[in-house]
Amino acid sequence: MQRNPEDLYELGPAAPDIADAPMLHYLEGFIDAGNAGRLLAEHVLSNLPHETVARFDADRLIDYRSRRPLMIYDNSHWESYEAPELALHLVHGQNGRPFLLLTGPEPDHEWKLFTEAVLDLTGRLGVGLAVGFLGIPAGMPHTRPLGMIAHGTRDDLISAHQRLPSRIQLPGSAAALLELRLGEAGRDTLGFAVQVPHYLAQAVYPPAALALMGSVVTATGLGLPDAELREASARTNEAIERQVAESAEVAELVRALEQQYDTAADANRADGNRDAGTSLLGEGESMPTADELAAQFERFLAENQGRIDPPGPRTTEGPDS
Repeated sequence: MQRNPEDLYELGPAAPDIADAPMLHYLEGFIDAGNAGRLLAEHVLSNLPHETVARFDADRLIDYRSRRPLMIYDNSHWESYEAPELALHLVHGQNGRPFLLLTGPEPDHEWKLFTEAVLDLTGRLGVGLAVGFLGIPAGMPHTRPLGMIAHGTRDDLISAHQRLPSRIQLPGSAAALLELRLGEAGRDTLGFAVQVPHYLAQAVYPPAALALMGSVVTATGLGLPDAELREASARTNEAIERQVAESAEVAELVRALEQQYDTAADANRADGNRDAGTSLLGEGESMPTADELAAQFERFLAENQGRIDPPGPRTTEGPDS
């Protein structure tokens, strides 16, 4: 039986006039080192005026038993239920230019129909460039500039960015499939993956979200506020430096990573390779695995849990909140 993509989403009563406006997209559930993509998506929605223009059928797309929605129990009764929402938002940037943001949990089911639905919806709205973003772990120190890898449907879209010059097979994601299908349909798409130090991959790391924002702004010309992310990044970096100073073992590891990074960067520059951040290893060198790096940092990160805060106000509603 032929399934209709329009059955998977509900469009608002008045479709906005946004011809050629860019669409940012981040779907939570796939890899996102440092929570970089989630932080950026949340930052956009919390700092810019926006409205929901379309909602997808979460009951069809999400496996609630693998990602159980949160509920609040208060004293003697169930008080509330936090229903998952996968939605397309119309956002108004600081420079007055509108754009769309597709965000929510990555679908567990019906990827084929979901991507068809997004293509159908964005085609009806006249969406222009689609831009995805996330964080990936990398063997690099937090004291060096974060690398940014770009991929897209046309070479000229990523000519000014680093690319991963390899052919590799990876586990798929709904966001990657969406980029593939948009490209096959002749639509322009661009993706950014910020490289986050292995040992901070499980933390909330605002500097990675700030780096993603910079790349998105450069690619789209959107007006996105960055003051809050910059303040959170400064607090985070200060907290990390304090924690590194408290552990000679961790400080030694950071110094080793710095030396390895600088050696690779010098070698790349000597070879005339501007993308020094793409290859972090010198010839014949072996990078420690993520588990090896994480093991060195596990103790002090656990002891200092909560000292690296995400951007925005922090609320506490109870002892277990």
